[in-house]
Amino acid sequence: MAQIAKVLVIGATGHVGGQVVSQLAETEVTVRALARKPEAASFPTGVEVVPGDLTAPETLIRALDGVDAVYLTWPNLPADNVIPVVEVIAEHARRIVLLSSAAVRDDLEEQDNPIGKVHALLEEPIRNSGLEWTFLRPYGFATNTLEWAPQIRTGNVVRGAYGAASMTLLHEADIAAVAVRALITDEHIGARYELSGPASLSRAEQVAIIGATLGRPLVWEEITREQAEAQMDWVPAEFADYILGGLAAMVDTPGLPTSTIQEVTGSPARSYAQWVADHAADFA
Repeated sequence: MAQIAKVLVIGATGHVGGQVVSQLAETEVTVRALARKPEAASFPTGVEVVPGDLTAPETLIRALDGVDAVYLTWPNLPADNVIPVVEVIAEHARRIVLLSSAAVRDDLEEQDNPIGKVHALLEEPIRNSGLEWTFLRPYGFATNTLEWAPQIRTGNVVRGAYGAASMTLLHEADIAAVAVRALITDEHIGARYELSGPASLSRAEQVAIIGATLGRPLVWEEITREQAEAQMDWVPAEFADYILGGLAAMVDTPGLPTSTIQEVTGSPARSYAQWVADHAADFA
């Protein structure tokens, strides 16, 4: 196959997309980052920043000029909007890597949860587009624990539901490392990669790790599911219910680590402690 020479990163200002840009910038490919407000974006030297808006797919045509591969993080927009975006991408590029979700079930014709349903709707037009595709399906994001940052900045108690729920949290740099390999090498075409961190940790243990990194005695305080749901105004109500249901299940059935990151990148997945060290300033 022809070499991938230029990559467009859509979602470049997000946690994962930003890492994709930074890691691609260390390779031989030309990196182009899409931003709704290019003048406000900050990227490594050599990265070309171009304007574009996913709600207006025609604005992507110029950004896609000469592009071989596209990384896509879909923002908080209706999933149906992805169809014209994928059509435009398929007219110009030959490869796409999508940040999807491990909530997607391949054994179901119709997804049984709202997060899986949204991401399955994103995947379908890509599968049918004629593009070379790779789907990244992460389990828990370590960045989700930034929701505790306001509490930690003002005290030593973190209040939440299901403190005993154990999960394998992912460093965004590891997700990006898999994305970069899928973007610029050929052996990952058609893969659906389930990604996880290296070990299962309870929410209470996660808080203790943050405290140890900050040098403060942080403690977990259990609240009811109803109280927790009232605080989750950062996601739609049906997502909040599904997330809390998943946490309840992980009290008795902890999330299990996958070996995908090691297999794809050749390096073990970064620990949650490493992620906290990298983000300590966000909690201070």
